[in-house]
Amino acid sequence: MLARDFVAALGPAAVVTDRVQLRTYECDGLTAYRCIPGLVVLPETAAQVAYVVRRCAEESAPFVARGAGTGLSGGALPVATGVLVVLSRLTAIRSVSVDDERVVVEPGVVNLDVSRAVAADGYFYAPDPSSQQVCTIGGNVAENSGGAHCLKYGFTAHHVTGLEVVLPDGSVERFGGLAPDPVGYDVVGALVGSEGTLGIVTEVTVRVVRAPERVETVLAGFRSMDDAGEAVSAIVAAGVLPAAVEMMDALSIEAAESAVACGYPPGAAAVLIVELDGPADEVGAELAEVEAICERANAFEVRVASSAEDRVAIWRGRKSAFAAMGRISRDYIVQDGVVPRTSLPQVLHAIGVLSAESGIRVANVFHAGDGNLHPLVLFDASAGETEAAEAVSERILELCIEHGGSITGEHGVGNDKKKHMGRMFTAVDLDVMQLVRCAFDPANLCNPGKVFPTPRLCGERPGRRTGVHPVQAAGLGEVF
Repeated sequence: MLARDFVAALGPAAVVTDRVQLRTYECDGLTAYRCIPGLVVLPETAAQVAYVVRRCAEESAPFVARGAGTGLSGGALPVATGVLVVLSRLTAIRSVSVDDERVVVEPGVVNLDVSRAVAADGYFYAPDPSSQQVCTIGGNVAENSGGAHCLKYGFTAHHVTGLEVVLPDGSVERFGGLAPDPVGYDVVGALVGSEGTLGIVTEVTVRVVRAPERVETVLAGFRSMDDAGEAVSAIVAAGVLPAAVEMMDALSIEAAESAVACGYPPGAAAVLIVELDGPADEVGAELAEVEAICERANAFEVRVASSAEDRVAIWRGRKSAFAAMGRISRDYIVQDGVVPRTSLPQVLHAIGVLSAESGIRVANVFHAGDGNLHPLVLFDASAGETEAAEAVSERILELCIEHGGSITGEHGVGNDKKKHMGRMFTAVDLDVMQLVRCAFDPANLCNPGKVFPTPRLCGERPGRRTGVHPVQAAGLGEVF
């Protein structure tokens, strides 16, 4: 029935029912989890998205939103009995106002295209995931994506001021707008990073920032990860706030060199990429200080980009690191965790010990400035190493928690990490979070099965809820 209705409303080219074609959408960037959706629709307008969601609600059919499919947590994993709503055709940049420093886009707009739209006016969009040439703004909103420059400029949440959202009953609401600080509850803040569990975003108002007067990019090679880490600590201690501080170890360098010939210092056990931006005089002084700090930390080569093209070449290795792992390993798990910056040496040492003891290689690529780790666990599934690799991956997340960190920095919880949520939060914590979700989606239709480790406690159909909710029993208020 739904397929027939969607064909009538959206046209046959917007509805996928063939099982072979449906397999195209069975996973996102985390291929370990796969599920063939019952039905795929590709709407072209917000009104069509609202119609699809409304019909799903009427038929009690679960639905999942999907963007470019670059997510790394299984957040866009389909439901076998549900509808996958693919937003890749909503690609309009609806308005650009550099005077207001705002751009209004549809969710299918590619991240980098926002910067391209305002570059001639001397502006750019700051959040820059490594996949920014292909990932879309809707997915960035869902996961609260960051990127290399989040150290100075912050995450997606710091750059979204307004949203148009199709709620799980098919109604359309607007939250926020052009103004930087609307009154009332911060619903935009609740929606950004909610991983598609509260509704489907159909329009995003983002803040763009003025391009800096001067940008300098430093590449430093070190004989050890400890020396590179010492340089990071010294830079922060000196009061320098770089736009980005990225670190790669020998394995990730090897992969990047094989993939894109980035020309990093030969023989380096670690490289540090430090990017400085801002007023010309200030950046000049900071550049001299960063160079001196790297040399004191035993860098055997310190290179400053001589041109915009040289800067792009330096970043090419870092931006390609995830995809490049296929050059040195048949299979790999992209992990994502956060630790306090001061805990980086201990955690990296523990990861090294874990790798040696397990025989599973781990390549480290990370945002060193804010402690956001991206360990890449390398293995060969055909050699029976999958279980050992998964154990290493889980232990890395445990290390992050043990050192006061988190199980995710920017990739999200999705389907992959929900089993770890109980290690960070109490049962009551999780119940309160679920109540927020239930306020938006009491029928549990919107991206079900993600984020939370156990079935929803208030996910029954309205009017059929029974018993006393644990949050209510704990005296935390009424349950709606």
